[in-house]
Amino acid sequence: MLRAALLCPPRFRLLRLRRPPAPPSPRPPPEVPYFCLKIKRSQPAEIMALKQISSNKCFEGFQKVFEHDSIELKCKMRFGIYLPPKAEIGKCPVLYWLSGLTCTEQNFITKSGFHQAAAEHGLIVVAPDTSPRGCNIEGEDESWDFGTGAGFYVDATEEPWKTNYRMYSYIKDELPKLIKANFPADSERMSISGHSMGGHGALILALKNPGKYKSVSAFAPICNPVQCPWGKKAFGGYLGSDLTKWEAYDATHLVKSYPDSHLDILIDQGKDDQFLSAGQLLPDNFIAACTERKIPVVFRLQQGYDHSYFFIATFVNDHIRHHAKYLNA
Repeated sequence: MLRAALLCPPRFRLLRLRRPPAPPSPRPPPEVPYFCLKIKRSQPAEIMALKQISSNKCFEGFQKVFEHDSIELKCKMRFGIYLPPKAEIGKCPVLYWLSGLTCTEQNFITKSGFHQAAAEHGLIVVAPDTSPRGCNIEGEDESWDFGTGAGFYVDATEEPWKTNYRMYSYIKDELPKLIKANFPADSERMSISGHSMGGHGALILALKNPGKYKSVSAFAPICNPVQCPWGKKAFGGYLGSDLTKWEAYDATHLVKSYPDSHLDILIDQGKDDQFLSAGQLLPDNFIAACTERKIPVVFRLQQGYDHSYFFIATFVNDHIRHHAKYLNA
């Protein structure tokens, strides 16, 4: 008996009879941030069409890239979207950025350095690609200033381009609907900006849709494409020989019939821009038309700067502040 007691003391026998404590209740999963995709069966189909390609934290927000099947362009398209910290708690205004010839959605989001200013002002920034891609159209990859990477933000009317090359409608209609459906974007507060071909796109979208955008700005825009070699090549290929179709996508012509003066335009232009001296940009024509119509435009000729993203990175914060003034009013 003594030997058995020593081998198995009473206290150990009692411990063996106790039930193990119940495991703690699992904590509920953390609430998904508002800007993450919340897919529900009752939501429209386009919400389920986005495929996330990348996500990187930046200035307490997130720079993301998504891919989707475009209805307008009938191909897969990508866009970058920066979601500032404020997007976690509510809706934010949206700035659309249109890039230039040969660019993709990557150029602006990786080279311009806009993120800190966008985070501070609470702006969502959307940067789409510059054209349809992979459409297997004969000639689409033959030159850098027409076809792939050079959609010129028009709706083509000529074969074989008219089925896919509808960048104007994609930027004006399809993309904003997609952004509104999937992200905490305030669709009543939008502005638009761009560079070179994208500056042309920003100007014509603002001028063709009075009231849609709170403000517009551009870096080295193609201001009068019906008069420059880039524009003549692109418009001739996409729109045919009817010059009235060309003028419908030309900022210098559009501003002459703009219905009011409630549009504040900011343009930065590098004085040493090789394309300025080559007659591709023609800002003087646009400024003269704005002056005649009394449309306010701030045009800044920047000494020593060229057409590159070094130029854009230098002044992009000024443009973010320009748009924030109207978007956060």
